[in-house]
Amino acid sequence: MIPLHHSKGSIYAVFGLARSGLAAARALVRGGAEVRVWDDNAASRLVAEQAGFKPLPLNDATLSGCAALVLAPGVPLTHPAPHDCVAAAARVGVPVIGDIELLLREMRPAANDIGVYGVTGTNGKSTTTALLAHVLNAAGREIAMGGNIGVPVLELPRLAAQGSAYLLEMSSFQIDLTPGWQARIAVLLNITPDHLDRHGDMARYAAIKARIFAGQGAGDTAIIGLDDEYCRAIHAALLAEASGRQIIGISAERVLAEGISAVAGKLYENGTEIAELARFPALPGKHNGQNIAAVYAAARTAGLDAASILKAVESFPGLKHRLQQLGKVDGIACVNDSKATNAEAAEKALACYDGIYWIAGGKAKEGGIAPLKPLFPRIRHAFLIGAAAADFAATLGEAVPHTISGNLEQAVAQGLDMARRDHAAGTAGDAVLLLSPACASYDQFKSFEHRGEEFIRLIQQRQARGEAA
Repeated sequence: MIPLHHSKGSIYAVFGLARSGLAAARALVRGGAEVRVWDDNAASRLVAEQAGFKPLPLNDATLSGCAALVLAPGVPLTHPAPHDCVAAAARVGVPVIGDIELLLREMRPAANDIGVYGVTGTNGKSTTTALLAHVLNAAGREIAMGGNIGVPVLELPRLAAQGSAYLLEMSSFQIDLTPGWQARIAVLLNITPDHLDRHGDMARYAAIKARIFAGQGAGDTAIIGLDDEYCRAIHAALLAEASGRQIIGISAERVLAEGISAVAGKLYENGTEIAELARFPALPGKHNGQNIAAVYAAARTAGLDAASILKAVESFPGLKHRLQQLGKVDGIACVNDSKATNAEAAEKALACYDGIYWIAGGKAKEGGIAPLKPLFPRIRHAFLIGAAAADFAATLGEAVPHTISGNLEQAVAQGLDMARRDHAAGTAGDAVLLLSPACASYDQFKSFEHRGEEFIRLIQQRQARGEAA
């Protein structure tokens, strides 16, 4: 816990009392602030009461005089309409911020020579953040990782050593709530349509993502993917600025004469091959090539040598719920990709394998799975779950044999049984039972982590019965 001493004697409001909201409230109290808290969910208010807080509805009267409203990133800030507490804060002139803004105000990283590294992107940001932390830790750097990954930022340790750094995965919601954001090393991997219900349109979404580079100047570094039109436009805008920052491009589609590339199974630095990507089996696929390129660029910027970086990447075990290898059941490889909550993320997994028995479905996002049609030939059979099952079945049509399984347990049973039968008949070849839902989890699960843990449990249950290869 980092007590927020800069808040002493002030009044703050906190809306949204899940883990990060409660952490912010506790950190403010420990710093000497008066805190007013509320959540629309009665169960969350009860948890806050048990933690010693007295929830109070946040309106014009109770927000008046507050130094800031600390908003949970899951609460609408602008679209489809500002939440009532956000509108009330605007009426009484109270700024709306998030917990990361509180961290930055408390630590004053630049003044204390504490680094801030930020990673964002529509897809790949969690893997990239975790991999970068792994590489820096292997080099003996003191790194505290949080934000959209791991623990809430105000539960991280207080860093003090010169050269230490906060490594933060930043969602678009978190960037939107951090007006004072400035990162010594900032990474933008990619931008594709996502969260448009919360941001209005792609122009606004891309503009928020671009703010990962806000406030940078001489001595700072911007690392940016060059494989989509939105990032290329941001890259061009960065080049036009006279900020003094270093700008490093990365690509998984072409070899860059200047920058880091992961193309056709090889990693390149400024056009020169430096490694075979086959060295990194926990990071398969083109999308992970982009992640490796980003981490390599960031670690080199942080002062690490090439050999140390590559050795550390080689030892990375992979990110839980993202192409997580669970071993085999009766010769069928099982892969947990529960973190694939949209078609763009699921595409990365489908592109890694042939002979796929695919578990998909949940709460669908805009566009469904239509963008995945070029990968349908890789799918032997689809097992559909959750609210999206009927719509996904219609999209698959006659192109992919499919079964509406309804729930995850049934899908695992049906998928393994079919793959085993095909394997026994000699028609399966390499077979993979892949959970890569292309959907949010909230129709049947608390989170994508909950969904992934259930998949792990079901696979381990079968392995324990002696079905493991």
